[in-house]
Amino acid sequence: MKLLKLLPISLLLSVSYAHAQKIGSVDTVFKLIGPDHKIVVEAYDDPKVKGVTCYVSRAKTGGIKGGLGLAEDKAEASISCRQVGAISFDKPLKQQEEVFSQSLSILFKKLRIVRMVDVERNTLVYLTYSDKLIEGSPQNSVTAVPVDRQTPIPMK
Repeated sequence: MKLLKLLPISLLLSVSYAHAQKIGSVDTVFKLIGPDHKIVVEAYDDPKVKGVTCYVSRAKTGGIKGGLGLAEDKAEASISCRQVGAISFDKPLKQQEEVFSQSLSILFKKLRIVRMVDVERNTLVYLTYSDKLIEGSPQNSVTAVPVDRQTPIPMK
């Protein structure tokens, strides 16, 4: 019963800045009851940088808990961001900003993607990691998207 009371809170906390588009998945462990454990690949378009998409692969827990949305997914994730069109900016960017966040458990564990700007090299750097309310994970992945020097990255 207490879990049902916490569910609306967890749904509010899982709101992300950008929506993930599921690209595909592969099963890693067969589960007799409930969905299999999987590795999922999702695409995120950077909401402030047109022409850049980040692809994230991560573990998704199956079984009964996973099927009910009660399982805590592992902290491991990998990221690869690419230029998929002409790069443009509607507004100046902050030096460092969280651009995506997705819940990995019913309470307080999130996968986060942070964009950093390497001004000297005119490059966008994306870092993915997970955190918890009490203790996060040092496991992370990083990727970079160089921007043509003729298109300077506008900074705040």
